[in-house]
Amino acid sequence: MIQKSRPALLQPQDVGDGVDTLVLHPVIKAFLCGSISGTCSTLLFQPLDLLKTRMQTLQPSAHGSRRVGVLALLRTVVRTESVLGLWSGMSASIVRCVPGIGIYFGTLYSLKQYFLRGHPPTALESVILGVGSRSVAGVCVSPITVIKTRYESGRYGYGSIYAALRSIYRSEGHRGLFSGLTATLLRDAPFSGIYLMFYNQTKNIMTHDQPDAVLIPVVNFGCGLFAGVLASLVTQPADVIKTHMQLSPMRFRWIGQAVTFIFKDYGLRGFFQGGVPRALRRTLMAAMAWTVYEEMMAKMGLKS
Repeated sequence: MIQKSRPALLQPQDVGDGVDTLVLHPVIKAFLCGSISGTCSTLLFQPLDLLKTRMQTLQPSAHGSRRVGVLALLRTVVRTESVLGLWSGMSASIVRCVPGIGIYFGTLYSLKQYFLRGHPPTALESVILGVGSRSVAGVCVSPITVIKTRYESGRYGYGSIYAALRSIYRSEGHRGLFSGLTATLLRDAPFSGIYLMFYNQTKNIMTHDQPDAVLIPVVNFGCGLFAGVLASLVTQPADVIKTHMQLSPMRFRWIGQAVTFIFKDYGLRGFFQGGVPRALRRTLMAAMAWTVYEEMMAKMGLKS
């Protein structure tokens, strides 16, 4: 029986005169493109993620109100923690998002090449590809996601990412490193599936008439914005639940406990706290990441 050889991650390529150079496997290229796009978007939009986390975990005031506007919270953070306080948890975000987005795009590219064989995905296929790719990435970076959320909340004073990992493991065990994982996947997997579906469908419509090459990044960014808004609205409740579970893992051991607490103390409105900064961040971050990713893949001669 003839066995098909799998392509190596580093492949030799003859460039003449008997000299071989190593060429990166397309999946590695997709990973690198995703990581670079993730770095750019994370640096720009970290303040929105911090504001979102703070809004979701606001304590009641003397009057019993938890409602604080985005601008008011922004002023409070800048006044009490300086402008750099808006980038609190930046190291954890970079450690999480850069490989996380790289893993997502690398996995997505692999799945598309294996299952689609070059034909454009249908709406259902886009959802499945997005959910599968994000689930793989979410599990891989879950411990860093927990640390990132705790940094942004302002309730924990970890000295470094390593110190945070060691502290959580010692006090909470391995469960602490994966606290809120189910809620995270319920948030991220549907977001990526819905996002990819709307992104691909709107992009197919917008590029049907073959727009000028200069306008393609603009079209990609616009499609990303549209898809991001819709996906953010659908998955906002899961994001709130995830935040509470990661900040208080000993109190909320399963999703039902967090849901009951949020509804009892905040009402239905509580499931959408922090929705504005999150929608802005996720929408802009995803649109920028996809635009940069598509441009870099095109430069490398690969179809994303």
